[in-house]
Amino acid sequence: MSKKRKRHSAEFKAKVALEAIKGVQTLQQLAKDFQVHPTQITMWKKQVSSQVAELFKRPPGGRAGGVAEDELRQAYEKIGRLDVELDWLKKKVGPVY
Repeated sequence: MSKKRKRHSAEFKAKVALEAIKGVQTLQQLAKDFQVHPTQITMWKKQVSSQVAELFKRPPGGRAGGVAEDELRQAYEKIGRLDVELDWLKKKVGPVY
């Protein structure tokens, strides 16, 4: 009988990685406390360390990253609405010769 893989939330991974970065406890102690393999903790710690610089980078144009994503989402929504309207109109008008 096989075990199912545990899926940890991003919050859990961040919490464990930050505890590892603090260095108050050893990896073995953290692994025991959080019931995660020490190698996994090391991988999460490296991932946090490598991506922490991204928090302080400014996007081009000085705009927040969330604004561009929001505009992109709105554009896709509008494309979807227009696509539905076009299909409806094609169905109502019929074939155009």
